[in-house]
Amino acid sequence: MYSAKIDGQPTTFGTSGFLYRSNKLMYDRMTNSLWSSLVGEPVIGELAERDEIIKLDFYPVALTTWGEWVAENPDTKVLSLDNEFYPAYFYEPETSERSIYYDYRVRADTMFPVWDRDNVLEAKDEVLGLGVGDTYRAYPIMKLRELRVVNDTVGDKNVVIVASAMSSDARVFERGEETFTLGDVSEDDFAVPATLTDSEGVSWTVGEAGLTKSGNSDETLSRLPSFVAFWFGWYAFHPDTSLYETE
Repeated sequence: MYSAKIDGQPTTFGTSGFLYRSNKLMYDRMTNSLWSSLVGEPVIGELAERDEIIKLDFYPVALTTWGEWVAENPDTKVLSLDNEFYPAYFYEPETSERSIYYDYRVRADTMFPVWDRDNVLEAKDEVLGLGVGDTYRAYPIMKLRELRVVNDTVGDKNVVIVASAMSSDARVFERGEETFTLGDVSEDDFAVPATLTDSEGVSWTVGEAGLTKSGNSDETLSRLPSFVAFWFGWYAFHPDTSLYETE
């Protein structure tokens, strides 16, 4: 999710129909420049030819299920399937063979060649991608589902990641000098943990925007932008990435 402002001016974006390293290119309706949807930078056109690098502001998102989302956000609004863009049958669940990109999701490789590859993971294994300055790190979603809480350091930031045990929902927060463990979670609770416990046994509430210390709402640790991508896509744009691994 990016800001739709260029040089402080709001605009709108559309799908160009082109791919770059098997990743969708969008275009802005202000200059018709083409943008990488994975890194939020222009790659062809007027804005790509500037001397200074332009990058859209980047916001956190969740790749989750409707059940998990609405349980945590019961007052949320949802886009109606009855809209002016596509007929309702276009919105088949991704697990359905009738969904538009079902064949692409289930095939092991990409539709078109991607020349910069790394085979330490399968091409379409999902990873949580995090960038801090010029340092990039990827976390396999299957590993996060298993661990639920990961304390790590990326670049100059100490971070903690909390993850669902059943979906691809994972959130990254700054952790300062704290080290966190899983809070009170029942055996049948697989969603993103609602609480974490620090090294002193104090509970912190996990929110969309940050971690908040119990009994002190003024003490909050910020959430960092990150997103879930296929391994081939993340690596194609960040070949210098490190990969989180455990023994």
